[in-house]
Amino acid sequence: MPTTFPKCNPTEMMGLLVLLNSHNGSEDVALLADDLDLEIDEIFPALEFAEVLQLVKVTDGRATFTDLGKKLMGGSIRERKTTIRDQLRKTTLFKTLLRALESAPEHSLSDEDLGQIVSFTTAPADEAVQNIVNWGRYADLFRYDSAEQRLILTRRSSAGKAGSGQSRPPSPPATPGEGASSASKGSTSASSGSELRTSVALTATG
Repeated sequence: MPTTFPKCNPTEMMGLLVLLNSHNGSEDVALLADDLDLEIDEIFPALEFAEVLQLVKVTDGRATFTDLGKKLMGGSIRERKTTIRDQLRKTTLFKTLLRALESAPEHSLSDEDLGQIVSFTTAPADEAVQNIVNWGRYADLFRYDSAEQRLILTRRSSAGKAGSGQSRPPSPPATPGEGASSASKGSTSASSGSELRTSVALTATG
């Protein structure tokens, strides 16, 4: 998979997938946006990352579940997270990050370390760091120690068992505003659209 950083958080993408599932797994993207009372470009970040994870295929403006997407929606909350975890590990970005965590002292990385890894991508650092941490925590790939401001590899990721401890995401960097860049308009818009309408997303994530 390519080095594509997530421009949405797990709640937004899962909320969109729940909506698509209610349309029997295939629907025009414009109609999905209408259902959420959002503009089409506001759901693009979630749709794009669902494609990156090979859960959805978009053809001629119509979004359709792949076989993996159907399997995801038919599974339990735990099974869904396992599928997401497996797919994230295939992406170049998360593969690189997990490799760095595996080789780092005490299997942890500081905010600065993470920022340096992100700097090799085209992602705006503040938005990318927030979303990467959110996705890693959602899939139990790593946790975040807010006291020490460090990412810590979970036992599930390194030895098949989840770790424990504090896990709040880092505070945004002091420089650019959270999620602010010309490349992240879709992400910002999707978040402002009540994160793809919270009621739909809560159904997805439990």
